[in-house]
Amino acid sequence: MTTLVKAWKAAQERLAAARIDQPSIDARLMLEAAAGVSRVDILTDPHRELTAEQAQAFDALLARRERREPVSQILGRKGFWKIMVAVTRDVLTPRADTETVVEVALAAFPDTTQPISVLDLGVGSGAILLAILAERPAARGLGVDISDEALAVARENAANLDLNTRCALLRGDWTAGLADENFNLVVANPPYIPSAVIETLDPEVRDHEPRLALDGGPDGLDAYRLLAPEILRVLKPGGVFAVEIGWDQAPAVEALFREAGALNVQTVKDLGDRDRVVTGLKNPLETQG
Repeated sequence: MTTLVKAWKAAQERLAAARIDQPSIDARLMLEAAAGVSRVDILTDPHRELTAEQAQAFDALLARRERREPVSQILGRKGFWKIMVAVTRDVLTPRADTETVVEVALAAFPDTTQPISVLDLGVGSGAILLAILAERPAARGLGVDISDEALAVARENAANLDLNTRCALLRGDWTAGLADENFNLVVANPPYIPSAVIETLDPEVRDHEPRLALDGGPDGLDAYRLLAPEILRVLKPGGVFAVEIGWDQAPAVEALFREAGALNVQTVKDLGDRDRVVTGLKNPLETQG
């Protein structure tokens, strides 16, 4: 028999030997799942013994992680902002960097009673849209994705968070079929990895996340070329957009939105001090001709 603390330490060493980043955190998360314990249990009752079944389950989870399967997919969930979302191979694992999109969106609409309309293009798991709706109870949202499998995950997450009554999810190709000037806020985390770079990514991303959500074309900018004018089309006058970008793409993406007519275009850095979100607004005086 082994104890919580012994199992945790042995797992850290095992994952470190497999060159896994953050072996301590990964080992703890999987131990919590396998043994049905919390972080507090591990810290306050470290000598609690695992049952044979718990030890076997923990070993199975560690074996999957050694094969570079992401912890989010092993456990089927990931914390993002202040919510927990289900995660599968059909959606990107939401990352802390992407929380910058949420921060920008909430800062643009600080009034929690304002009835804003939100569009999330390439909604995936729903993490961005649902995080915003959870913070803005008067808001309503539409999430669009071309993947039926991703939409199924987003629907599950919306229901689990009791946000499905304020959130519609639609299968579509970006803004195709959407009417003009419908939304106060448009957010997106489009594919932005250059095609040739994808094979150099960590196995957790390269082998386990949907290529459709990663591949941004030869220079990583294909989606932004399509989205910049379309986002401006579906925004209401004075409406705000916030799109995630790759660390070196700010000048190019800013230029695309300025060319499309956006005002106050700027880039916001993430917590790692890297360019992460391009944001701006539609001319408040603009009307459809």
